[in-house]
Amino acid sequence: MSDGSETAGNSRAVQSNQTGLHERLDEVVLKHLAEPFLKPQAERSLALFAQLSEQVKQHGGPVVLDSCCGVGESTRRLALRHPQALVIGMDKSADRIERQSDLAISADNYLLARADLNDLWRLIAAADWPITHHYLLYPNPWPKSKHLQRRWHGAGVFPDLIKIGGQLELRSNWPIYLQEFARALALAGQGQHPVVPLTDATEALTPFERKYRDSGQALWQLVCELG
Repeated sequence: MSDGSETAGNSRAVQSNQTGLHERLDEVVLKHLAEPFLKPQAERSLALFAQLSEQVKQHGGPVVLDSCCGVGESTRRLALRHPQALVIGMDKSADRIERQSDLAISADNYLLARADLNDLWRLIAAADWPITHHYLLYPNPWPKSKHLQRRWHGAGVFPDLIKIGGQLELRSNWPIYLQEFARALALAGQGQHPVVPLTDATEALTPFERKYRDSGQALWQLVCELG
């Protein structure tokens, strides 16, 4: 999520000292692609993964991931979009998960979980979950140049994100984030994928998306079928 003002219709655009792709992007991504991410996984993450795996098994059908789901509005909207799937929303913030959204969306095929994605993505990548779609909607852009490795495409877990598979969809109000992600996908052998503007007719999936749109910001999308 952006670090700008969040009042409705008055959200600031992302401010950055970058004007294009980070000069060290290729170096960082290639390093992570060549070296496994060996950080030990927390016991809490292992326990959560076991619980989620049991629910995935009981569901017996396709699974959709909504990573960085915030208050879970996007998770519920995606549950309506994918009625045959189990939609799992994950966010690191217990406060956001517990607050959820009071939007009147009724769906019974989703769940929300507080999760460290650096752990859960690796566990899911190594499991046999039938992932059909994976959404990353308005992740924190970490717009300062020195924070490249805090962006998902610059993080050690990036190769595992790719291994999860399915159709990956990202949205952001900072096009450089998606342009860097597209470059990282290309370096990982996933082909070339354009960053395209979202039209006003596109359904807003998150509260942030509505705020950015109401503020007159341009919104962007990247979609990739992970092989």
